[in-house]
Amino acid sequence: MSSPEVPLSQACSLGRLDAHDQAALLARGELSPAELTAAAITRARHFAPTLDALSQPDFARALAQADALSRPDAQAPMRGVPWLPKDSLRVIGMPTRGGSRSRTSAPATDQHAFAQRCADAGLVALGKSAMPEFGLMGVTEPLLGPVTRNPWSLAHSPGGSSGGAGAALAAGVVPLAHGSDGAGSIRIPASACGVVGLKPGRGTTVRVRARHPIEDLIVADSLMSRSVRDSAWAFAALHPDRPAPVTAPLARPLRIALAADTLQGVAPDPQVAEALAQAVGLCEALGHRVEVVPLPLPGAQVFEAAMTLWSHLGADALETAEAAFGAAGARAALEPFTVGLSDWNRAHCGVAELERAYAVLAALPGAFHAFHARHDVLLTPTLRTPPPRIGRFAPDGDFAAVFAGMFDWMGYTPLQNLAGTPAISLPLAHGADGLPIGVQFAADRGQEPLLLALALQLESAAPWCDRWPPVSVATPELGKDTH
Repeated sequence: MSSPEVPLSQACSLGRLDAHDQAALLARGELSPAELTAAAITRARHFAPTLDALSQPDFARALAQADALSRPDAQAPMRGVPWLPKDSLRVIGMPTRGGSRSRTSAPATDQHAFAQRCADAGLVALGKSAMPEFGLMGVTEPLLGPVTRNPWSLAHSPGGSSGGAGAALAAGVVPLAHGSDGAGSIRIPASACGVVGLKPGRGTTVRVRARHPIEDLIVADSLMSRSVRDSAWAFAALHPDRPAPVTAPLARPLRIALAADTLQGVAPDPQVAEALAQAVGLCEALGHRVEVVPLPLPGAQVFEAAMTLWSHLGADALETAEAAFGAAGARAALEPFTVGLSDWNRAHCGVAELERAYAVLAALPGAFHAFHARHDVLLTPTLRTPPPRIGRFAPDGDFAAVFAGMFDWMGYTPLQNLAGTPAISLPLAHGADGLPIGVQFAADRGQEPLLLALALQLESAAPWCDRWPPVSVATPELGKDTH
């Protein structure tokens, strides 16, 4: 199916709108779903050589879906709005490669409730967003390809594992993109790319993937965005109970707990410390009370538990590949980092370590419930340093160095995955080199509405939606710069 011709200038003007504003154009009859989809395809094609945010474009399928949404009886709240599912999300008719050379390109024949809810809402998938192999890294440089680049600086990573999502959002290719977060994989790219990344609490999203005893406990999914209202709509639309979206900014003072050091007890980079101080000043100017406090459980204990459970996912990946390719074939099919993570797990994570990890997992919800009886919100950096340069955490680098360096960088985010509590990264600052620096707000179980209301208040006080990176719809002439 051929797409309607949409000039790049018009496509980029539409790309500066969030999902709500794009949906409003369709509701008023100013554009058709096919025209809105064609504009997104124009943007995706234009920025593809520079950013490589899409691992698998599927524009023909997108146009067919948009055509079906053009029927007079087609009604949906986000009818025709473009989005990107992550390469790990099963979507009928599209491959699910998970960023891995070990997976086939066979299209999925079924999908779970999360993907179905997105389709029912009228969202049009342009293809799949890029990710590292099985989401096991905090950068998006899979050996399968592509290496995704940050629109704020092409020499730097957009983070991961939802790195393609973060880059596409930051550049304005789409207003909504799926992210999954097992140790920070929504919040990391949100911070690195300057977008909004909500990690919902445990049990607040309809089923996304097949059942798994670790992933069901630590992985959360949402639609990332550039505006808080888009994230608030998505949280409500994908919640099992479909609550009304949060639409009003917070109107009461909060007791905010501040913790600056990582779980390993390492202080943030000076640029990150300055961004955190700016966030504290903004919160205090809005009437909130900020107090430095210790975390409810020792950070080293939590970090050990996170590494034990996370590395088990690497071991699972190797065992699955061994069943398909044999022992030698599996190690050739998987990336060196995935194999190294599996080997690390087998060497360091026996039954005793697994028992301790599940004990921490069981203790954290109660500990945080008591903590949040005294403090409404916990404020931390999202990441310990600004985004790393491409190649610093490459999957074929020295495993020990990459493993240690990556989890030093992402030393804050695993806490909420183990606790099952919600957290949101907001783009409140930039470093001296212009790269985004996010700050993270976390709350008790079931308090996503509080976080979203606070985010709306902060967005109103320090707007970011009109702040665009050099490679974006705001400056499309830079969209084909070479690396």
